[in-house]
Amino acid sequence: MLGRKILGLAAALIIRVPFCFADSFSLSLTGALNNTEASFSVPVTLITTGTINLQTYGFGGGANAAGSVIPAGGFDPFVGLFEGTGAGAVFLNGTSDELTNYAPGCPPAGTVTIGSVSGQCGDVFLSFPVLAPGTYTVILSDAGYLPNAVFETSPGYLGDGFTDLTGGAFQTCYDVNNCNVDTANWALDISGTGGTITEVPEPSAAVACIAGMLAIEALRRTYLKRTRRKISG
Repeated sequence: MLGRKILGLAAALIIRVPFCFADSFSLSLTGALNNTEASFSVPVTLITTGTINLQTYGFGGGANAAGSVIPAGGFDPFVGLFEGTGAGAVFLNGTSDELTNYAPGCPPAGTVTIGSVSGQCGDVFLSFPVLAPGTYTVILSDAGYLPNAVFETSPGYLGDGFTDLTGGAFQTCYDVNNCNVDTANWALDISGTGGTITEVPEPSAAVACIAGMLAIEALRRTYLKRTRRKISG
């Protein structure tokens, strides 16, 4: 009977903790910044060597990975990835349409008309194909509110702060005569392999997995002790 209970508990834990042995992950996030000098961050933990992909939709709109339709009209964003968390996190890469390394994410995001100039992309796609196990920090901000780490030739850190080139307003300009006033809305898809996203304040998958495994091991030892007693008796 105890052996069956162990199997039953193991099955229940696998059902309740679907990330224990998951290889791929995906999360669609939306929100609004309080002002142009605000940013959004989310940690991503890779349990094994894996990948992280970042795609925004807030500027041009489109259908995100969750199937939600994102309206156009949000600000053109900066998106970047740091290795680690907190002030000591090391900058890996990041881009916005105000930087020379801009990596446009259109499609799948849409394009907009800026003033009288049509077909303009302001969304971002970034891919990190080979990352070591560990925790990473995704940063999203206005395209003109840039981490100082972007400008540093030696390793830059999240704690180095930001440079504000926004002029205090959410707007996108093609030139001095063609500008749009943007909303503070953003939309970001984070996907990849080898890990989990710990954006929600719940026990992480790794912790839940360990707890489940410990519970199974405790029951297994109890079962073995009872079996040995029966054999010795």
